Amino acid sequence: MNTLERLTIYVGESDHWHGKPVYIALVEEARRRGMAGATVTGGVAGFGKNQQLHTARILELSSDLPMVVTMIDTAEAIASFLPIVQQMVAGGIVVQDTVKVVHHAPVTIPK
Repeated sequence: MNTLERLTIYVGESDHWHGKPVYIALVEEARRRGMAGATVTGGVAGFGKNQQLHTARILELSSDLPMVVTMIDTAEAIASFLPIVQQMVAGGIVVQDTVKVVHHAPVTIPK
């Protein structure tokens, strides 16, 4: 079992960084920096600090659904990535916690 760090970043679908969605910019920057991986999950409903409900229901279709970016890597990699995250995330919340990896089966790409 490995102990690693998980970085979870909650942003809105309409949040942008240098002309692109912030969740895409975060993933691209994580890849550029050689982080282990990143996953973006789109929410179907949520609300934040302003208490405005955002939902994917057809009659109430929102243009600012919640987006969650999750990364798991070493403490050092997460620590070095945090300053850029803090620059990119103007509205949202960022949390970090320690996780125990109980199973990891990396995908092997056939040659």
